[in-house]
Amino acid sequence: MDWIFNFVTASWAVFGAMAPYLLLGFTVAGLLSAVISPEWVERHLGGNGLGQVVKASLLGVPLPLCSCGVIPVAASLRRHGASKGATTAFLLSTPQTGVDSIAVTYGLLGPFLAVVRPVAALITGIFGGGFVQAFNGNSVAVSGEVADSEEAQGCSADCCDGEKPKHRPKIVEALHYGLVILPRDIGKALILGVAISGLIAAFVAPQALESTLGGGLWPMLAAMAIGIPLYVCATASTPIALGLIHAGLSPGAALVFLISGPATNSAALTTLWKVLGRRAATIYLLTVAVASLATGLAVDGLISAGGLPESALVPAAASIAGQGTHAHHGGGGTMSWFEIASALVLLMVLINALRPRRRKDGVEAMAKDDEQVLELKINGMRCNGCVTSVQRALSEISGVTDADVRLEEGLARVRGKGYSVQELIKAVESLGFEARS
Repeated sequence: MDWIFNFVTASWAVFGAMAPYLLLGFTVAGLLSAVISPEWVERHLGGNGLGQVVKASLLGVPLPLCSCGVIPVAASLRRHGASKGATTAFLLSTPQTGVDSIAVTYGLLGPFLAVVRPVAALITGIFGGGFVQAFNGNSVAVSGEVADSEEAQGCSADCCDGEKPKHRPKIVEALHYGLVILPRDIGKALILGVAISGLIAAFVAPQALESTLGGGLWPMLAAMAIGIPLYVCATASTPIALGLIHAGLSPGAALVFLISGPATNSAALTTLWKVLGRRAATIYLLTVAVASLATGLAVDGLISAGGLPESALVPAAASIAGQGTHAHHGGGGTMSWFEIASALVLLMVLINALRPRRRKDGVEAMAKDDEQVLELKINGMRCNGCVTSVQRALSEISGVTDADVRLEEGLARVRGKGYSVQELIKAVESLGFEARS
């Protein structure tokens, strides 16, 4: 049973190394979610021009949205007036990184890659969005997509009979998003990533696979071939990259995985094809491939030339490897008290976020005698970002007074009167999901 002890010890070391930075990232992400609303984003990304592309790419870098959650948000941007170029830039830069993944990258992979990763996301977004803008002209949302009118907003001044949603204080909303919603979205993938890293650290000696993995173009192509169809979020991919570097993969090749994995997955590419069209989707995929390879080669070249101090690269690798070695010999760990305390707090956050929850009756309990409640089955939602986008799209339909979207059940319950079922279905499908009544 030694292998179980080795695995648990190595995984705990990875978890402890990332815990302080991830807690900080979760908190900052929560603050961003409370300050930056979808409406604010749409106001600043409407219209054409390269300036909108740059702005969209900049805005996407700190936002904590994964490759599935960013699709409906970007589709909503498109519906509300953003050009194809700005939408593509947002789609490229957002899933690659976020304040939570930047913090974890700093803790696990060092300050150099923590800087390179968001810079690469920014440049990728600008170039990809710029190419889409150039090849598609000044294409804004087609007629009927923009939903800024009073009719599109659905709930006019008197349609709700004076009902107004109750809003919690901003700080409470921020903490709830950062320490409950976001961990719920990425918690399972994060635990899997830590487990994979722990397995590699426990059972593969440091640099044991260097001759097989190593650097150069072929390992990078392999990392990209694995990363593009795989669904993995930016934060959860970081401990996997640490394990691969521990086993002998070059930092540049690991960075290819960190860029291509979160930026793409097969389901997102299918939806992207539907939302932006074949040409934009092709440019998107080519941009991810070229940018990830170029960044990986540049990073490995700089490291080989001796242009970076050792302290700037993968500081956690040595301690993680040491945990695996200690585990093999029955030794103790080297985690500091702060890492242990942070790991325990993070563990409680994840347990609370992932525990099963009872759902309230929702809109049925609030429905009035003259209102109807419709249930829509929705396929394709995978995170809270999907839920938020669907709920907002449904709420904008004329006649809808409330929409309750449930991720676990894959359905939405809509309350109101005089709304069109086909308009509801069309609004959901415009975000890339499937819906039926």
